[in-house]
Amino acid sequence: MSYYFAIIGTQDNPLFEYEFGSSKQGGDGVARFPEQARHMNQFIVHSSLDIVEEVQWGSGQMYLKCIDRFYNNYVSCFMTGGNVKFLLLHAPSQPATTSTSRASTSIAANPTSPQTEEAIKQFFTEIYENWVKTIMNPFYQVNMEVKSPIFKSRVAAAGKKYL
Repeated sequence: MSYYFAIIGTQDNPLFEYEFGSSKQGGDGVARFPEQARHMNQFIVHSSLDIVEEVQWGSGQMYLKCIDRFYNNYVSCFMTGGNVKFLLLHAPSQPATTSTSRASTSIAANPTSPQTEEAIKQFFTEIYENWVKTIMNPFYQVNMEVKSPIFKSRVAAAGKKYL
């Protein structure tokens, strides 16, 4: 499964972007988005912001689960207390088929399964902890782009650990 992670600020500006692939079940951690569709990731994520604004007031949860689907791409969202949005675009390696009698338990094969939702929630929770540490820096200003290589490596480590 391929992933595109973005942190969107309070003014709907991108603060951080990272693309990676699944490291579970023999994955190499490299994103496998089709080259002709790779540039669409930002548009898909930003088009989901309208849905986030509708859904965020309906539940008191920070993790909003899978909120949008665009063809074979799914978007999951996590809201911080400061209205910063963590969005994860995930695309299965192959299109999900319903012709088999047994449902696969693989995270990569089932983007909306409870196991996948739990793995994404744990990923977002760990990123949130690192986000809080990052914004506590006295030199960080609200809606400033995050360019820290340490933060990027922690996002990569969380992706490798959970996804």
